[in-house]
Amino acid sequence: MSRSRLFYGWWIVAALSITEPVSWGILYYAFSVFIEPTSAELGWSRNQLTAAFSLALIASGIAAVPFGRWLDRHGPRWLMTIGSAASALLIVAWSRVESYPVFVAIWLGLGVCMAATFYEPAFAAVTTWFWTYRSRALTLLTFGGGFASVIFIPLSAWLVHRQGWRDALVILAVLLAIITIPIHAGVLRRDPAAIGACPDGDCGSKAAVASGMRRSAMTLRDALRSRSFRWLSLAFGLVMFANVATTVLLIPLLIDRGESARFAASAAAAIGLLALPGRLIFTPLGDWLPPWAVPGTIFLTQAAGLIVLAATSSHTGIWCFVLLFGIGFGAITPARASLVAELYGVAAFGSISGVLALIVTFSRAAGPFGGSLIASATHGDRPLLIALALLSVGAAVSVYLATVAAARADGETERREATTPSHSG
Repeated sequence: MSRSRLFYGWWIVAALSITEPVSWGILYYAFSVFIEPTSAELGWSRNQLTAAFSLALIASGIAAVPFGRWLDRHGPRWLMTIGSAASALLIVAWSRVESYPVFVAIWLGLGVCMAATFYEPAFAAVTTWFWTYRSRALTLLTFGGGFASVIFIPLSAWLVHRQGWRDALVILAVLLAIITIPIHAGVLRRDPAAIGACPDGDCGSKAAVASGMRRSAMTLRDALRSRSFRWLSLAFGLVMFANVATTVLLIPLLIDRGESARFAASAAAAIGLLALPGRLIFTPLGDWLPPWAVPGTIFLTQAAGLIVLAATSSHTGIWCFVLLFGIGFGAITPARASLVAELYGVAAFGSISGVLALIVTFSRAAGPFGGSLIASATHGDRPLLIALALLSVGAAVSVYLATVAAARADGETERREATTPSHSG
């Protein structure tokens, strides 16, 4: 293959950088816009509507496990194509809903579609096509995905205002279908070998390919039985609990301190905005730093922000918290994908990542309620913030121990291979 041609993996990154913000924007972020008009017309409470959404997130985590196995065997092309088509049909069904049990069933289906179209299959594609330039590819992909809320929350609100919520959903379903289905079907391919290429487009780096093939031999069973995976699960479980508890409880926490609702909402929104530069800062560092360094630094930075918020009530302190917490907010997910690929290779990446995603899903679901329990038990926000900071520190320690355990396991494997008598010749 000519080196003058652009490696096809970059076309896959470009394609997913378009479809991911569309999928996330319509299936995830737009939901908040439809809560009030749906409740007003159908008489369902906010709790009923958000309960259906929470069930969808749980369904997404559960579906990630079998979908991960599919990705390892068949690649992302048809999973993401069918997931996009099913998503569009279910959104049209949502636009015509009259019964709450049907609404819940629709959202359970949409949760499964999330698992088929969100970051897990997209990351599986990127990690298969890129080894050396994986962090750069993940940076581009997740930076594009970061525009999902920026685009689709205001667009959805404008459509609801102009067309009503039911017709707005139909329009969003059409947008989802015409953008994502042809791109997923037409651009995605299973792996570089499908087009006669090598990872990163470089078949000349024999040492890198040999090292990557050895690491790719890790199976799901081996990974789940490893000490490193237990530490990794603990790390991302702890940090996602702290992360979600913080973002959900931040606005009421600031209001309880006497801040205006407008200021509290501005601080919360700024965290989301800082996710974009945070991805540009942290994710590319994975190409140069040890595997634990990027996620560990993110976790400690967020812990520092939580301690600042616990220590001061001034606006300066609050904005320092927003800066420290926000720059790591959007980089956690790509850091997780990069670390899984680094520790366990790409052969079973989808399966391993799917199991980890399920663990993270339950941790995220427990965050808001668990955070509220901690706040109630400690009678104040400062003990809560300190507790969440300690969880983040624990996550940083755990991710370091995960990489240490993986390195030791690799060393033991190499020693066994070196001492095994050769039967050749």
